[in-house]
Amino acid sequence: MATTPPQGYKRLNGSEREPLADSHSVGPVNPDERIEVTLYLRAPGTENLADRISEQVQQKRPPLSREEYVATQSATPEDIAKVEQFAREHGLTVVSTDPVRRRMVLTGTAAAMSAAFATELQQYEHPGGLYRGRTGPLHIPEALDQIIVGVFGLDNRPQAQPHLQRYALKGITDRAAAGTVSYTPLQLAQLYDFPTAPTNGSGQCIALIELGGGYTTSDLQTYFQQLGVPLPTVISVSVDGGQNTPAGNPDSADGEVNLDIEVAGAIAPGAKIAVYFAPNT
Repeated sequence: MATTPPQGYKRLNGSEREPLADSHSVGPVNPDERIEVTLYLRAPGTENLADRISEQVQQKRPPLSREEYVATQSATPEDIAKVEQFAREHGLTVVSTDPVRRRMVLTGTAAAMSAAFATELQQYEHPGGLYRGRTGPLHIPEALDQIIVGVFGLDNRPQAQPHLQRYALKGITDRAAAGTVSYTPLQLAQLYDFPTAPTNGSGQCIALIELGGGYTTSDLQTYFQQLGVPLPTVISVSVDGGQNTPAGNPDSADGEVNLDIEVAGAIAPGAKIAVYFAPNT
């Protein structure tokens, strides 16, 4: 763990990490292991996006158009060029660059990544499985200070877990006698005065982020048929190898994936639903 920045480097704010509870290091990662990281770059100093959105909410300014966003919020060519030079100097390859999202994806060996960001990568054993991790902060060259604001992917520890709860068999009769109440998404929409007329979401797309589990079209058809709502258009999108992989296990993430789709699809049945599946890291 490098806690003191090497010469010519600065600590990357907010990058500190500690091992997961109940985990322990079983040794360094294979130095030849290929790793892909995503760098998040700063916004240009032309306009503060949070201030602009606040003014929009207060109706002091019109909504920000896509063209305005691209012109005012994209990463600058100068910043991108500096990161490209940094990658070359450390034997890393630039896989993709997206100025609008201010995102650059780099790949390289574990050894090269460790040297580039002045950290030590270890393999950790955890009740949930093995993961690659680190402790302490990352470091970046002083020339990139304030340009790189986030580095993601060096540490691939699990980030989320399902929190579904099921009724135990014991006591169900007592709870039923007490008058347990449940609500459909349509009833919840009414209770919260969710606007359903005159629009039903047609022409819009709802994005859902899922870090595991999956859905089947047959399950969705059954649900929406029973609810009396047309089956919405649902597509799955793979991010970094994540896939729609339903486990068919009530203790898996399937329940939360289906719940997200069912609530969104019931309240806005005309909207297209894009389910983004990504690794839980």
